[in-house]
Amino acid sequence: MTRPFWLTLILTLALSALPAFAESAFEREYKDRAAIEKLMWTYARALDTQNPDAYVSTFTPDGQFGTGPNATKGRDALYKLVDDLRKTRIANEAKNGKPDPAMFHTSMNEYLEFVDKDHAILRAYWTTTFAGDAPRAPGRIAAVGWERNQLVRVNGKWLIQVRDTAPKPE
Repeated sequence: MTRPFWLTLILTLALSALPAFAESAFEREYKDRAAIEKLMWTYARALDTQNPDAYVSTFTPDGQFGTGPNATKGRDALYKLVDDLRKTRIANEAKNGKPDPAMFHTSMNEYLEFVDKDHAILRAYWTTTFAGDAPRAPGRIAAVGWERNQLVRVNGKWLIQVRDTAPKPE
């Protein structure tokens, strides 16, 4: 008994479309790595430009910077942290009559570990650098260290749950 042509055609089309809908674990991880890379770029740029709205957008609602009793917890406190930096810069510029040197946060030697499909840990070394305060003046490294970030996917978007720039040795 042979199948009608139309049934064969429908089955062939349906089966050939399956790979387009089924995302492999490799493809998902590739997309997640790209999203996390963008998240961390957005975080650093928001901090360097002292943009509190962009900064808090990189954290979960209960997100925190640091650990222990001195951690800054929650979006309101995170907003205030960056807004206070911005206000200090503005006051310094008014007092000195010139702009503060640009700030740059960089991460290096990143290692991203997926705990499961919705949780990851990102470890890296970091530096905080300030541009020279005159043309051709050398920059200044203000601080260095390593970080351990707990990342979580919330409603399909990767966010920082805990950013620890002074973690205990592992």
